[in-house]
Amino acid sequence: MKADPFAFRTVLMPRTDSIVHRSKHVWRDAEWMEQRRAVQPHTAPMTIYEVHLGSWRLNPLEGNRSLNYLELAEELAAYVTELGFTHVELMPVMEHPFSGSWGYQVSSYFAPTARFGSPDGFKQFVDHLHGNGIGVILDWVPAHFPRDDWAPARFDGTALYEHEHLRGAHPDWGTLIFNYGRHEVRNFLEASAFFWTREYHADGIRVDGVASMLYLDYSRAEGEWVPNVHGGREDLEAIAFIQELNEVLHRREPGVIAVAEESTAWGGVSRPTFAGGLGFGFKWNMGWMHDTLGYFQHDPVYRSHHHHELTFSLLYAYTENFILPLSHDEVVHGKRSLYEQMAGDRWQKLANLRALYGYMWAHPGKKLLFMGGELAQEQEWGDERSIDWHLLERPEHAGVQRLVRDLNHFLRGEPALYEQDFDPSGFWWLESNDASSNVFAFARAARGGERLLVCAANLSPVPREHYRLGLPRAGPWVEVLNTDSAHYGGSNVGNPNGADAESIPWHGQDSSVEVTLPPLGVIWLVPSPDRAVSARR
Repeated sequence: MKADPFAFRTVLMPRTDSIVHRSKHVWRDAEWMEQRRAVQPHTAPMTIYEVHLGSWRLNPLEGNRSLNYLELAEELAAYVTELGFTHVELMPVMEHPFSGSWGYQVSSYFAPTARFGSPDGFKQFVDHLHGNGIGVILDWVPAHFPRDDWAPARFDGTALYEHEHLRGAHPDWGTLIFNYGRHEVRNFLEASAFFWTREYHADGIRVDGVASMLYLDYSRAEGEWVPNVHGGREDLEAIAFIQELNEVLHRREPGVIAVAEESTAWGGVSRPTFAGGLGFGFKWNMGWMHDTLGYFQHDPVYRSHHHHELTFSLLYAYTENFILPLSHDEVVHGKRSLYEQMAGDRWQKLANLRALYGYMWAHPGKKLLFMGGELAQEQEWGDERSIDWHLLERPEHAGVQRLVRDLNHFLRGEPALYEQDFDPSGFWWLESNDASSNVFAFARAARGGERLLVCAANLSPVPREHYRLGLPRAGPWVEVLNTDSAHYGGSNVGNPNGADAESIPWHGQDSSVEVTLPPLGVIWLVPSPDRAVSARR
């Protein structure tokens, strides 16, 4: 009549039975786990590939079925290793009744979905990724749960897990809201988070819908919510739960990361609880995502009027430990694919998308890209079909994939791009006000200042020749990346022979050089003694 909320295994939907399960898996990732305890994730490279397991790749020889955990382990690990991502983030794998929820309406908080195999199959999946040097982050949903009568809803005939009356139902999603004021409910949820990091060796959790937990009036009109004891709109019980969760998680599992999907201006989301923060290690930068996609949707002729939509992110970039997300949420529900959101004709869309990635990977913050973005997917994502692998037969789409691969591998080898993601001393503008030319330029530095990288973007379709660019060091510089390279499907405008910085002050720097900025392109420059690698042409 009721599924066990603590069950470790379930049967395949639409049946709802719980199964007594004892794992027989023998872990082989001891070296990875030991390394995880020693790592400092904030100063390490992190580029995340977000995946929906059910639609990443289908088997066309068997009725386009989804791959199982063991097949996914082999194929996904090989693909992610080739592309150079450091982590995969899985949309929820916890058992859920409705596939169309993509896992965000969880019914079993301790059981991986039976859609792709057994619990030990999922352990083998994680083990295999770890063996290939890939971290695993799991989306986790403590904000709400479905109303199905066989699940935790009114489990003993009363509102046991959920709130009663006004606070019991979520107005947007038709789901129920956990009662965080109950010790038993908090313990249930915290145990679930710890379970996935300890029993399944997950390297992090990304907590979904944090904003909906923090505010009593979230999506509610006047009269549909009751203020807290101080008369405010903050959900004090949810806040206490989140803080306790993060305190215990980071104490018990060193090296594990906790990420908040939080879309408001709530202060201190990724700050320690002893300083009044929520205690997360990272926060998705939804403001950066919104402003950046908005800018790239404008035709270049109008971009001069929106120039500071791109510079604005640096006004708050160091208030939180941000991850820059281009997630599944940005390519569903009529928003169109990233490719389709870019302005212009087909050539310009592809050039804009390449420029967006070149700018994003140089911007402070860790990176996240949803599957299909690396192919310049043309269709909006759908959970019942695989991403459009056939696009790789077209050279221009294969070029975008090569760019993402090179961005990842270059970032992992260049401390200037990750060591000081959350330290303002690692970033400074070279040119932030050239709106008429649609040009931006900035410098990144590693700790100690020896490793340097300059990113210059020309987001107009006109090449900028003889553009004088201030540089933080005199001498020869080499162009190590050019999103307009023919290797990536571009027009091959750039600086293949590098450039020698002269002692001519410019852009607040002691030295400068004249460079060619490609149309709708981004170039990266480094001092040539640091890296004797020429750009792909």
